[in-house]
Amino acid sequence: QVQLVESGGGLVQAGGSLRLSCAASAPTFSSLAVAWFRQPLGKEREFVVAIKRGAGTTYAANSVRGRFTVSRDRGKNMVSLQMNSLVPEDTGVYYCATTNGSPIVSSLSNEATWEYWGQGTQVTVSS
Repeated sequence: QVQLVESGGGLVQAGGSLRLSCAASAPTFSSLAVAWFRQPLGKEREFVVAIKRGAGTTYAANSVRGRFTVSRDRGKNMVSLQMNSLVPEDTGVYYCATTNGSPIVSSLSNEATWEYWGQGTQVTVSS
């Protein structure tokens, strides 16, 4: 069982930046695949970014590519999501997720791929 805790959410003006962090109870977290999803109020949860295990190749949804960056902080056993040039459409609850498996690229955006989820952190971007 892996417990995940997100932090770093808050209120920011459009054009601003936020950095989210995902900490895990598992000491092997630094080698696991990790994804970030978000859920706008009243909408379905959607894929944002992922970082694969091993080489740590990253993938991003079209809506955030070039603005959001996912990275590992191996020394702290954490994964971070740097969000720049935020727009109101980025508002939502952000969740990190992980799995013990090695998901293929086509499955990264599928919620069922990810075994463990955090409780989420709210991000609100004002216009």
